[in-house]
Amino acid sequence: MKKFKVKKWKKRGFEFLSIFIAVISAFALNSWNEDRRDDNSGSKILIEIANGLEKDIEDINLNIGGHEYGISACVYFRNLLLDKEINSDSLMHHYFNLTRDFVSIQNVAGYETLKSQGLELIKNDSLRLKIISLYEYDFNTLRKLEEEYSEMQFQESYFKEINNDFAPNFKFNENGNITGIDLPIKISEDRKKILLLYLWKIQTNRIFILNYYSDIERKIIAIQKQIKSEKR
Repeated sequence: MKKFKVKKWKKRGFEFLSIFIAVISAFALNSWNEDRRDDNSGSKILIEIANGLEKDIEDINLNIGGHEYGISACVYFRNLLLDKEINSDSLMHHYFNLTRDFVSIQNVAGYETLKSQGLELIKNDSLRLKIISLYEYDFNTLRKLEEEYSEMQFQESYFKEINNDFAPNFKFNENGNITGIDLPIKISEDRKKILLLYLWKIQTNRIFILNYYSDIERKIIAIQKQIKSEKR
């Protein structure tokens, strides 16, 4: 009877151990599969973010070029007001760019997907923090500067007054198209000083936003490099 009971307990113990191992293995396999799915999801999202940032760089470069044209326009009209030599053929090109505004467009689809599925999908803490900072702070600040900050709304803040002083000096053809400008420009010294201050203000604000664009561009390039290293 003793031998029978020992064998019975050994059998039950073996069965219990087998079930225990099977359950633990199932949990481990399930956890491994979930980790694998998370890794795959994280990799796909990083690729989507990287592709979006590539388009963001294109938009940033377009806006950088536009603000640089705006600075050139400030220099052009400053020279005009100071009776320095200018190229009359580029008058309207510079006039168009002088108070031109821009919008900031970001491709946030990849980041929104990441937020909806869980920021922890990005295992690399450094990369995750850089991505969050870029989308939640840098891009939002850039959008506010370009589209909401009053000093950066050049068309609304400056065009009307600048146009009131320059328009009477423009020359028009029979079809109403601008053909040039009468020089030296007929304007009082007081108004000339006001316009020079406007030009200084526009140029200073454009330089400020260009510095911010350059900073964001550096951050984007750093994130792109880190994403590439993560995918290796």
